[in-house]
Amino acid sequence: MVKRLKLTGLAVALGLVIAAPMARAETLADAMIGAYNTSGLLEQNRAVLRAADEDVAQAVSSLRPVISWSADATRQFGTTRSASTSNFIVPTVSNTVSASLIAELTLIDNGQTKLAIETAKEAVLATRQQLVSVEQQVLLSAVEAHLEVRRAIENVALRENNVRLITQELRAAQERFEVGEVTRTDTSLAEARLAAARSQLAAAQGALTVAREQYLAIVGRTPGALQPLRSLPQFPTSVDEAKAIAVRSHPQVKSVQHQVAASELNILRAEAAMKPTVRLSGRLTVTEGLDTDRFTRGGSIGLEAGGPIYQGGRLTSLVRQSMANRDSARGQLHQVIDQVSQNVGNAYAQFRIAQASLESSDRQVRAATVAFRGVREEAALGARTTLDVLNAEQELLNARSARISAQVDEGIAAYRVLSALGRLTATDLKLNVQQYDPVSYYNLVKDGPIQKSQQGQQLDRVLKALGKN
Repeated sequence: MVKRLKLTGLAVALGLVIAAPMARAETLADAMIGAYNTSGLLEQNRAVLRAADEDVAQAVSSLRPVISWSADATRQFGTTRSASTSNFIVPTVSNTVSASLIAELTLIDNGQTKLAIETAKEAVLATRQQLVSVEQQVLLSAVEAHLEVRRAIENVALRENNVRLITQELRAAQERFEVGEVTRTDTSLAEARLAAARSQLAAAQGALTVAREQYLAIVGRTPGALQPLRSLPQFPTSVDEAKAIAVRSHPQVKSVQHQVAASELNILRAEAAMKPTVRLSGRLTVTEGLDTDRFTRGGSIGLEAGGPIYQGGRLTSLVRQSMANRDSARGQLHQVIDQVSQNVGNAYAQFRIAQASLESSDRQVRAATVAFRGVREEAALGARTTLDVLNAEQELLNARSARISAQVDEGIAAYRVLSALGRLTATDLKLNVQQYDPVSYYNLVKDGPIQKSQQGQQLDRVLKALGKN
């Protein structure tokens, strides 16, 4: 009875230690917010998207006049002998400067430039969806890091409690050995189990250190007290319904769909490149002599038309290559759709496995608890040996450890289902973060603003806010 009171007091104390920091514990949402705000991977892919936005601006620039200038200073020197110099050798020197202003404008290119703009826009839309995929990856990593730290913390607490229990059993065995109730074998068994328990505790503490480091790398700060997962996210119960949702809305599917659209446009661009183009060009030139008062001022304006006649089959090869790329993109789309559907099915299967495992471990814990208490009572009456008690305690420990893992696995599996559906985003989860808006930067650069324009100045402010200027 004294031993039972000690054990109850220990369990109550342990419960207080675990429950005390809950009021100020970090939630799973806090971990995801930290990962969203500090992820270098997200920042890298946002930069990739801004680079894709600039492709649109560069394509738009082809519709506008290209204005350039050139200037040169020339010194000509030599010697001359002719009848006009009475056959004397006369040195000649002249210094001139020249400046030109050139403008060119494409009038007709059979839609090549407009097709290039549309292709760049499709690439931007595809890159945006890739950014959403990266966001899902980052948030899922935060979920796993949070729950793995929780798993490690609970395992450490379980192992510490196990060491305390076996220490009590060892003391009890030693006391019974001293009065002749048990043999040296019983105390040696308890000592061996205690050494093993301490080894397992050290391994659990090491796993906790590793989990904390992983959390730091993903979330951007070391974990403090972490709140356990209180509820699971909501998602469709039907796998077929979930697959239909994922095929329609998963960012990987959407990204490849835009890539297919871009490849279709590239075929039209390759075909348009085989047709003639018309350009308008103009030039103003001023040439002045530095040694004389002579100068030349003038200009020209004209239309230039041209097109390919024979290029060794290069243009038709480009058309065929574009068609092959289109077919490849379509094949990739089918593969991605199949992969997304499979991922949904796998995620649901893993979630159901985790649920079944948790139910089984709950029953195992209840049964092992009853068995452990019974064996201890029987041992106190002399009907059980120390080995029986240690084995029952080990069974209970294994059951509790399995339950901890099953709870964590269920939480991770639930969020993997969300990721497979394409719904593990800051928007879908309603995270309290300043979300990155990919449209704002695109709207500023899509028309190719120049540096000194009002739009260019606004772009400078945006870049400064992003810390890129």
